[in-house]
Amino acid sequence: MSRLRRILTSAVLALLAALPPPIALAAVDPVPAVGGAWPVGAHPWIVRGWEPPATAYGPGHRGVDLAAPPGSPVRAVAPGRVSYAGRVAGRGVLTVELAGTGDPPLRTTYEPVRASVRKGAEVSTGDLLGTVEASARYHCPTACLHWGLRRATAYLNPLGLLPPWLLGGGPSRLLPLTGAGTPPSVWPPWLWAAVPRGEEILPRPGEAGASGRGGHGPPPSAAEAGPGLGLTSGPGLSPARPAGPWPPPPP
Repeated sequence: MSRLRRILTSAVLALLAALPPPIALAAVDPVPAVGGAWPVGAHPWIVRGWEPPATAYGPGHRGVDLAAPPGSPVRAVAPGRVSYAGRVAGRGVLTVELAGTGDPPLRTTYEPVRASVRKGAEVSTGDLLGTVEASARYHCPTACLHWGLRRATAYLNPLGLLPPWLLGGGPSRLLPLTGAGTPPSVWPPWLWAAVPRGEEILPRPGEAGASGRGGHGPPPSAAEAGPGLGLTSGPGLSPARPAGPWPPPPP
């Protein structure tokens, strides 16, 4: 009996040793809030949010879609170096390796973009990278900017790059906390240009008082937004749906 027990025990141990280790569905990789600006506008409307897939090739949404008509300026969310500026599957794609984000570094991707910078260029927060490209291959219902984030081959939520005050969870500010004492008259012109009339959360230079809804208020209706954006008055995220054909990531 003892001999049989030893044989069975050895067989079970051999079987357990041959089994592969458990597979984690999602790796925990906290995203540092190193960003200081939205890629388009001052507080853009999120057409579709981050929907991480349950498996590497499962359905989901590996990024965030921001409403932006063709020609909208696209700006660097955080400082870094342009690692790719070219075309992937017929779409203009621009990738920036973010400075000080570890090894391998975080890489944020913008598409479709007509780039105004070249590979190797160093960029700072808010620098102009290009403009939203007119494309017949938007994977949004209407024109949008797809904003992605990766570390090596792992896709992450790009909204994690933004501090709470930019996401609407903190005080209403147009500049980082370090610039809170800067008078509006010397704020960057591109920052004011990105804020539509009626959406100010601080007075414009030479104007008294702020008017209209705050930049963190309810989203605009389709009538307020004007043609071309196709916005709705519902919640900020569209319903989850299976991902369509996904172009290969840029190098």
